[in-house]
Amino acid sequence: MSAQSVATALLLPPLLFVLLALAAVISIRHRAVIALVVAGAMVATLALATPFAAGTLRASLERHASAHPDADGRPRTSPGAIVILSAEGVRAADGSLSPGPLSLERMAAGALLARRTGLPVLVTGGPLSPGGPPIAGAMAETMATVFAIPPRWVEPAARDTAENARNSAALLRREGIAAAYVVTHGWHMPRSLEAFARTDLAALPFPVRTSALPDGRAGDWVPRPDHLAESWFMIREWVGIVVYRLRDG
Repeated sequence: MSAQSVATALLLPPLLFVLLALAAVISIRHRAVIALVVAGAMVATLALATPFAAGTLRASLERHASAHPDADGRPRTSPGAIVILSAEGVRAADGSLSPGPLSLERMAAGALLARRTGLPVLVTGGPLSPGGPPIAGAMAETMATVFAIPPRWVEPAARDTAENARNSAALLRREGIAAAYVVTHGWHMPRSLEAFARTDLAALPFPVRTSALPDGRAGDWVPRPDHLAESWFMIREWVGIVVYRLRDG
């Protein structure tokens, strides 16, 4: 596991709330203050586990998913390729790597777009762990065998979304391609578009599986573990956007 992955796990909820509660128990002498911190951590964790919190966080990202990349005044250019961004991978018992559920959703959407447009496909994603195989290789094989669309380009070195954008843009610009569709989940699209905006490749968003904003019905307030995981993903995206803006200016 990389240092970035460890930091992400420790510094984001819900583990952050657990660490704060433990720190309060260890360092604070007043029982009332300890009880208040622990209760606050529990309530915050339960709140993030509700469909309402997870859906609201997701919608806060997805509402930017269709923002046109040429809003900054750059000339509009017809796309010449489809870039599919990697997500997670799944290790089999024999050690082989396959695309995970999120990666497969992106690949299915990219394959559909490729059939509609006839444009060539680029898949991008480096090793998910030190010394491991690049996820782009597994994506390319699955695209060819399952979706019957062999990618024209495989970018196997990118370690994060920023490198997905830089490496893909460099590869396509060498081919004379000035614009491309970018395929990723709607909640991941804002960070992806910001990364591509720092390259010389115009990115046209093709978001996967956007959802409606929760309407506050009774079921939206029942905590579930899968929604806690979803909230974690959405918070990580917002943190990633902030980090990119601070780091890249």
